[in-house]
Amino acid sequence: MTKAEIINKIADETGVAKKDVATTVEAFMEEIRQSLAENKENVYLRGFGTFIVKRRAQKTARNISKNTTIIIDAHDFPAFKPSKSFVEKMK
Repeated sequence: MTKAEIINKIADETGVAKKDVATTVEAFMEEIRQSLAENKENVYLRGFGTFIVKRRAQKTARNISKNTTIIIDAHDFPAFKPSKSFVEKMK
């Protein structure tokens, strides 16, 4: 399902204009992005799941084509952990 399909479905089910739904969905996604990327805060959505910031340690990797060793710096990345009720619904 794409973002456009989600917007269409919400607009059909609620009777709200697609433009308003699109604005709301965009604002919701931007708020999650901002919390994770800029503020390094986790986002908890009860009954759905948690968007968390995980940390990857520095590691050594190999560039096979050039036969060299490179160092990949430590960095943060976003992850999603579904809630128990969400996992139960999927079973």
